[in-house]
Amino acid sequence: MAKALIDRLQERIPGIPATRALIAANLLVFVAMLFSGAGLWHSPNGVQLAWGANFGPATQDGEWWRLASAMFLHFGALHLGLNMWALWDGGQWVERMYGHARFLALYLAAGLAGNLASTVFHAGQAVSGGASGAIFGLYGALLAYLWLRRRELHPQEFRWLFGFALAFSALTIAFGLVVTGIDNAAHLGGFVTGILLGIALLPESGQCTRRVLAASGIAALVVVLIAALPQPAYRWHDEVRAREEIGQFLREDAAITDSWNRLLAAGERDRLSFDELARRIERDVSARYQHSFEELSALPDDPALPSAGTVERLRDYAERRRDASRELAEGLRERNPQKIGEALREAQGKRAE
Repeated sequence: MAKALIDRLQERIPGIPATRALIAANLLVFVAMLFSGAGLWHSPNGVQLAWGANFGPATQDGEWWRLASAMFLHFGALHLGLNMWALWDGGQWVERMYGHARFLALYLAAGLAGNLASTVFHAGQAVSGGASGAIFGLYGALLAYLWLRRRELHPQEFRWLFGFALAFSALTIAFGLVVTGIDNAAHLGGFVTGILLGIALLPESGQCTRRVLAASGIAALVVVLIAALPQPAYRWHDEVRAREEIGQFLREDAAITDSWNRLLAAGERDRLSFDELARRIERDVSARYQHSFEELSALPDDPALPSAGTVERLRDYAERRRDASRELAEGLRERNPQKIGEALREAQGKRAE
């Protein structure tokens, strides 16, 4: 139906290498993520964050590159498949209409703006990723091109292409309003950016005023989005540090507990003196728990951190285990059976989790 338009575009802009390259890049990233713990149908947030998903506290804590990297991450095969279908279907038109360089500029700028809008809208409560913001930008540019060039197109070609692009955009945004988990903020941010940038980059256009107004609109949109960025609830690097310390403590606790058990067994087997056993417990148990307690206490005291509660529980646990081991050493030196028994009962209590 739109063969005449296709022929004209192919004569001017042969091939669609950028569209193919973007699809290949998304597919390669998805396959690589599968080998690092991502699921075929669902990818955990932890994997997405490690690969550069957009997340307000992380993005706003200096990791602004996530606005770009998130464009190439997908949460499952269905998510990827739908986006790549939309990219292929609309991208080949936009690349031929605007040329390879302008096409890439449209895609990347719309994706960045869409992820920035997502950061504003979700206020740091969602881990987001996907190419949909950038793809919506392409459809916005497609609509802008068709509308501004409508007099140069056959009416049937215009109605078919414009109607399809408009229906796809409207239905997808409407679908996102009623289904949870769809990032409509990224869709709308990318779509508006695509329309404005499509006007500004329209090939062979003598409308300088229109270009300037569109470019001004993009600048204003970016300024508004940046001004509307919410204050992060916590510093992402503090949370990462807390998680690393939690993991390190759990490993250390397992090692200390093993040392404690081996010391008690050695005391019975080798008939160590009470003083020698007390000295080894203080060196191999008490001192190590004291060090862990100090490391946990040195973490930022921010109750807003998701790991704050875990850090507090582990700090209390390390303190109790340190005190119990000290009581045991003291009881051994004093030859006090009651103190030794109480310390052993405390030491045999629930382990850290």
